Amino acid sequence: MSDDQFPDYLNVYYKKLFPYSQFHKWLSYGNVKPENFLNREFSFTLHEDIYIRYQSFNTLQEFETEIQNRCPFKIDIGAVFNMSPKVCRNYPQFHALEKELVIDIDMTDYDHIRTCCSGADVCQKCWRFMVIAVKILERAIRDDFGWKHLLWVFSGRRGIHCWICDESARKLLPSERGSFIDYLAVLTAGDSKRCNVNHPSVKRSIAIIKEEFNSLLSEQDFLGTTEQCNKILSFIADEKLKEQINLQFSKYQSSIQRWEALTVIVDNNHKRGLLNFKTKHCVEDILLYLAYPRLDVNVTKGLNHLLKSPFCVHPKTGKVCIPINPKVIEKFNPNTVPTVNVLIDEINEYDKKQKEIINDANLSSNRLKDYKKTSLLKSVNIFEEFLRNLENTWKGSRIKQSDIKMEF
Repeated sequence: MSDDQFPDYLNVYYKKLFPYSQFHKWLSYGNVKPENFLNREFSFTLHEDIYIRYQSFNTLQEFETEIQNRCPFKIDIGAVFNMSPKVCRNYPQFHALEKELVIDIDMTDYDHIRTCCSGADVCQKCWRFMVIAVKILERAIRDDFGWKHLLWVFSGRRGIHCWICDESARKLLPSERGSFIDYLAVLTAGDSKRCNVNHPSVKRSIAIIKEEFNSLLSEQDFLGTTEQCNKILSFIADEKLKEQINLQFSKYQSSIQRWEALTVIVDNNHKRGLLNFKTKHCVEDILLYLAYPRLDVNVTKGLNHLLKSPFCVHPKTGKVCIPINPKVIEKFNPNTVPTVNVLIDEINEYDKKQKEIINDANLSSNRLKDYKKTSLLKSVNIFEEFLRNLENTWKGSRIKQSDIKMEF
């Protein structure tokens, strides 16, 4: 697909495939509060990088018509404001009220660690970093904070976004959002600080990392060169212990063997009571450094920060930003995500076959939604399951509203 073809494919995608009704259902939150959608900010990035902020819409139909007319290369979602962003953004009293609590993980923040790819390139080997990140964050958000309504979305190129949609999460103040992400951000990109490994959340994270670590170690070859070995040895504060480990490193070639030697030496020294407080948790420090999620804390903290919408199309790759199932994240392959041109080809192929069947059997045509004819169906189903779980909270809110109206 050439750059010249992309706008034409995108035009068809917005007319045939974008799940408008489900999208509106999500951001309306059951219409318990009409302003949830009416006062929501959207931004569009149009052809030739024309950027338009503070878009808002009164109805689903208005939203759908505007998307199809403008055909944005990118859609970003912002906060719910106290007034219509499109009409009132210059009013002095205009301010954000709430927004989903979001997390952004970008593979480029692993560039100083991963050995298989760099920059925008992503393969199945380095995707394991994302697998570990999702497993750690899923556990922490659900168990430590009690939130249930998490929408995980592939960014379309090299990362993952998480939208936490519980009402209490949406209403957090910027300072509270900062506390939340600071709790999770054990490491920032490139950070090698030692962590409080006795913290219950960090302990559970280390357990998750250990489950995946042998595969990650083999794929990334973390100890494959002298330079890489020295980087890992920098976590050993005791010079005698470091010398013991380095001596063993010289006897082996593979990262698996070298890592096993390191852990055996540290374990033996620990049993003999020879480790001081700086080296007591050096193995855990290394595991966290190599595999703990790198988070863009500013995306989470800012109530006015926008984030790329699910189901928009990445202009560089042509891939759709699809919802993904965290329960089977290890089976997800970023390189098999449907591209907009492939989806349109699937529609055409399906229609062609159906026409032949109808003509041969002299049958009438049953209209099927176009996304159901394509490989996008699985992702829409994941999104709809997420929405069904959200509906239970909407019903509870509606009952409360009815009770309030009945009060005398």
